[in-house]
Amino acid sequence: MNCSTTQSGMIARRHFLAVAPCLALAGCGENVLGLGPQEAGTIYPIRPAFQPAGGEKVAWALSILRPDIAAGLDSDRIALIQPDGSMDYYAKANYPDRLPTMVQQALLNAFEASGRIDAVALEQAALHADYNLGTEVKDFAAHYGQADGVPQVTVNLTAKLSTAHGRVIVASTSANQTLNASANSAGAVAQALQQALGTAITQIVTWALTAPMPTTQQPATSASPAKPAEQLLHDVTRGSNRLRDNAPNP
Repeated sequence: MNCSTTQSGMIARRHFLAVAPCLALAGCGENVLGLGPQEAGTIYPIRPAFQPAGGEKVAWALSILRPDIAAGLDSDRIALIQPDGSMDYYAKANYPDRLPTMVQQALLNAFEASGRIDAVALEQAALHADYNLGTEVKDFAAHYGQADGVPQVTVNLTAKLSTAHGRVIVASTSANQTLNASANSAGAVAQALQQALGTAITQIVTWALTAPMPTTQQPATSASPAKPAEQLLHDVTRGSNRLRDNAPNP
């Protein structure tokens, strides 16, 4: 038997036995080494329910732009703010989609449920629109006043209505909602966020539907009155004669 081979095998076996407990511990927590399937988390849908709104229908068409999201919130994870102001996420708790997609879809659902607008779609549909609705999600998280306490949730949205032609901002507003979660859990926080989002979006929809039909007239580019056709012909002829008179002799 080759002594060096036997010693090498023993060293390799001792090395494996030393590493094995570490691998087992890693498998109990986050699967950082990718040694097996990760434990599935819980999915928390955020789908506020909306009611019909009173008032007459608007005659204009609306395109809902994809929302801008504050840093750290463009995710499918449920965000929380620690007492020291640092951001974290609930473990094994996710939304079914990323936050911008959820908010954009909730806005569409709210406008459709209002019964006051027939022509409304997401910008991805690339349909004709008179107005664009742009939004920014500045806050969408659970806020802890003390560690392991029951948090408050905050949903803070700003909205701008702009003309689809010319991109002129005609109005802007903000909606801020803060609610107490019923418990210190991801499920209770998701439920409170859904309620706060529904209230904030209802405010934005009610505000947007007060906009009048946008004008299609373009502003004049000059204060000078337009010249009649005869004067334009005279100017062109005079310019051509001037060029001919100033041309060098061959």
